[in-house]
Amino acid sequence: MDVIVIGGGIVGVATAYQLRAAGHRVCVVERYATVAQGATYGNGGTILPTPLDVWFGPTFMHSRQGAKSGVIRKSGFNSAVRGFERQLAALQEPEAFSRQYGLLRPLIESSRDAMTDIESRLGLEFEQSQGVLYLTRTAQEWAQTQPALELLRQFEVPHHVFTAAECAAFEHSVPTDPDFAGGVLFDQERTANCPLFTKLIKQTLDTQGGVTFMLNREVAAIRLDGQRAAVELAPRLGEVTSTREVDVINADAIVVAAGVGSLPLLERLGMRVPLHPLRLHTLSAPIAHEECTPHVAVVDAVKRITVTRMNHRLRIAGGAVLQPANQTDKVLPEAVTKDALALLGQATHDWIPGAAKISAALSWDGVKLLSPDGLPLVGNAVHPRLFVNVGLGPAGWGLACGAAKLVADLVSGVTPDLPEDTLAALRPERFRG
Repeated sequence: MDVIVIGGGIVGVATAYQLRAAGHRVCVVERYATVAQGATYGNGGTILPTPLDVWFGPTFMHSRQGAKSGVIRKSGFNSAVRGFERQLAALQEPEAFSRQYGLLRPLIESSRDAMTDIESRLGLEFEQSQGVLYLTRTAQEWAQTQPALELLRQFEVPHHVFTAAECAAFEHSVPTDPDFAGGVLFDQERTANCPLFTKLIKQTLDTQGGVTFMLNREVAAIRLDGQRAAVELAPRLGEVTSTREVDVINADAIVVAAGVGSLPLLERLGMRVPLHPLRLHTLSAPIAHEECTPHVAVVDAVKRITVTRMNHRLRIAGGAVLQPANQTDKVLPEAVTKDALALLGQATHDWIPGAAKISAALSWDGVKLLSPDGLPLVGNAVHPRLFVNVGLGPAGWGLACGAAKLVADLVSGVTPDLPEDTLAALRPERFRG
């Protein structure tokens, strides 16, 4: 089959890889000059999420004061955003959290298998690093993490629960003063460079053939009929065309994997999905003092801020700003950006003082989509020839590989190796009606 994938981030490129592995011919349409330039570019590094850092549950947006929870809320929210927050808040109850994570868990494990397969086949090096240490400040925060720890025990996820002293003994960069509650070490989990991985996959696809990358082109609309599917391309920047001239690419199936750019394309097809944008921030800071630099990734478990070493720099990611969907193309007010970056700087100072030269850091921000039930939208939608792969959220870019495998199975007519309740929970049209 001929398949068009809209989007050249980690989700789109992983989808192209899995579709090609299934024997399809693929065309990836990407609006930037190369892949991994949108939300993928500033990814924090954690490959797969644990119960401690999925973006729902007892510790996510728990505080009504955004700065304390690590998520900043802009003023002037409409009823849709307030409803979105209420739906996520319902997942803070331990039973609801456990049920929802149980639905996501098979996709996490499928993604782990998919990553292992890719690495064994291609032998890629993308700045992988072993070990992730999650830290919590107060006794109240520690109590909020207990449902997540119960899930770790229930699913027999390898981990080590540490006291504050044990955290500092294991990771020399973490100070014992002031006191903090404790932490959880995942010595088998990894972090890595997501944009580098994405570009290496593209290089592999370029070499092997069967996948075409159409860069610097944006999809204006999707056409669907009984026999074929097609996309209309917007004119190139600065290109003068007749109003009747439209570039059209035909295919047997289309996969929408364009992140926040997916929303208007789906809306034009009559599919409104309640995904909401989170504008994530990243600081890439030079290492100030080598002796203060952590040897594993450090994560603030409540504020969802990740500090990862990548060669001679530290990547500090988090500082999420919850925005209304119609404001993603607008620049954040300077004060909001300042607050978000201050969260990153403070977390670095708290957990690894002296390691990062924050004054010389380069900042970045990008938009990721989050669903009101915390789960991505992966599967068939609207039409038999249309598939969606969006809303994987900020935690764990490796999920893209499992979601891509699921899409490739569905496009190929193969029964996915996932439980029926998980497939139903991921179904893109679950919010309709």
